[in-house]
Amino acid sequence: MDDRGGGAGGGGSFVAVRRISPNIDSGNACHTTSAEVVAGSAAWIGRGLSCVCAQRRESDARPSFDLTPAQEECLQRLQSRIDVAYDSSILEHQVALRALWHAAFPEEELNGLISDQWKEMGWQGKDPSTDFRGGGFISLENLLFFARYFPKSFQDLLRKREGDRSLWEYPFAVAGVNITFMLIQMLDLEAVKPRTLVGATFLKYLSENEAAFDLLYCIAFKLMDRLWLSMRASYMDFNAVMKSTRRQLERELLLEDTTRLEDLPSYGLLCR
Repeated sequence: MDDRGGGAGGGGSFVAVRRISPNIDSGNACHTTSAEVVAGSAAWIGRGLSCVCAQRRESDARPSFDLTPAQEECLQRLQSRIDVAYDSSILEHQVALRALWHAAFPEEELNGLISDQWKEMGWQGKDPSTDFRGGGFISLENLLFFARYFPKSFQDLLRKREGDRSLWEYPFAVAGVNITFMLIQMLDLEAVKPRTLVGATFLKYLSENEAAFDLLYCIAFKLMDRLWLSMRASYMDFNAVMKSTRRQLERELLLEDTTRLEDLPSYGLLCR
């Protein structure tokens, strides 16, 4: 596995915090928010989230669960995706990054893979590749899946269209990388076989839908934003919101009478 703990550890400062312009019309679906980027530590990515996502509770110390051959094969394919670090020298990765830009801002031409334009999406700086160490190439794939399959929800979150927003908002793209990282930790996907009931339950969904991780990512992102609004959070509350998001997802994954991710209550938050 690549090192997803490359971010600066400790500290409570954040990076790429989006400051929403006070004259935003939240009801204008064509509005593009203006943003300024505030420099800080890399505490939003990787190691900075270890206190939220990688912590292990006593209740997690359970025996591993046996897998069916189909589940084992699906887990190995997903782990192969998780293993891939973002590499700006690989053409496939460049194409995917450009595709993400065009999905996010279809009317705005991208000047280059290194450009100040990327700050509009909520990256730390002008080179998004430096942020992917927190989630690897799969975090870019997750964002692309979200943009393609749930474009309305994607745009609503990107442009902060819904709800009574805080003056200081979480940066969309960096938050997305953190959600990928959180899900990998929550589902214990780097283990040979799941060691928690939540992880074992997820693999049942994965064996029936190979896009289950990407779909759960979309659900988690939308749920995180909903909790952000209900908690009236500002950027200093991001870790608390992520904790609440993880707890809610764990509860929903363990609900009885659910046979697919589309049955989860939070799936209803998504709009295509």
